[in-house]
Amino acid sequence: MRKVLFIDRDGTLCLEPEDYQLDSFEKLKFYPEVFTYLSKIADELDYDLVMVTNQDGLGTKSHPEENFWPVHNFIIDAFKSERVVFNEVIIDKTFPQDNAPTRKPGTALLTHFFDTDKYDLKNSYVIGDRITDVALAKNLNCKAIWIKQDPDLGASEIIEQAIELKDYIALDTANWKDIYELLKVGKREVEHRRTTKETDISIKLNLDGKGESKISTGLHFFDHMLEQIARHGSIDLEIQAEGDLHIDEHHTIEDTGIALGEAMAQAFGDKRGIERYG
Repeated sequence: MRKVLFIDRDGTLCLEPEDYQLDSFEKLKFYPEVFTYLSKIADELDYDLVMVTNQDGLGTKSHPEENFWPVHNFIIDAFKSERVVFNEVIIDKTFPQDNAPTRKPGTALLTHFFDTDKYDLKNSYVIGDRITDVALAKNLNCKAIWIKQDPDLGASEIIEQAIELKDYIALDTANWKDIYELLKVGKREVEHRRTTKETDISIKLNLDGKGESKISTGLHFFDHMLEQIARHGSIDLEIQAEGDLHIDEHHTIEDTGIALGEAMAQAFGDKRGIERYG
């Protein structure tokens, strides 16, 4: 199955003009570092690239097609020259007040991506600068990468409150380097539980954390040792351990170590790109 990056145009690949209508070369400015990191994504990662853009009233007097297409085609060719080729370019031409199902966050132009034999939407992303792009991710049942320059952009076009969409946001950022790193490495967070006859160990681990910890094993000296791993490794670590301490301490210590190792193995994934030191 194919994974997809559904990528917005204005505000994501190009900077958003002040009037929110990119219809002249004078208004065209590409987003900083977009060529560097989107070309790396295209070269190194296995995603179909699909541009999805709302162009309010395209083809009407307020947004003539003869002004739109020369700039749009230049954008497509500029990315193509950097090895970034879009598998599809999907443009909705309606106005917000039309409430058209074809307009983001609607999915009427994207229904072919719901073919679960061809596309892996669960591991796909919508990348865009508006809350409507986050809502589109929800409607596609994938994740959103929100280039959050202005959180109010698009808010009038969604029925959900922004807080309701929080769980769909894999990353909010203002730069393409962060986007590349997320797609390359993934979000290195896991929740892991190991249960035996003697112990029950629950772990939450974030390898890209800040060194915060919440440890409870029933053994204060062991808690302190585990806190140092989190602190000096700059990882966030929560451990809740229940064990047969009334019989022996070593079951709790051993099983916590095993569970922590298992959690780290899950968080690191296949380890590609990790180099040995020394």
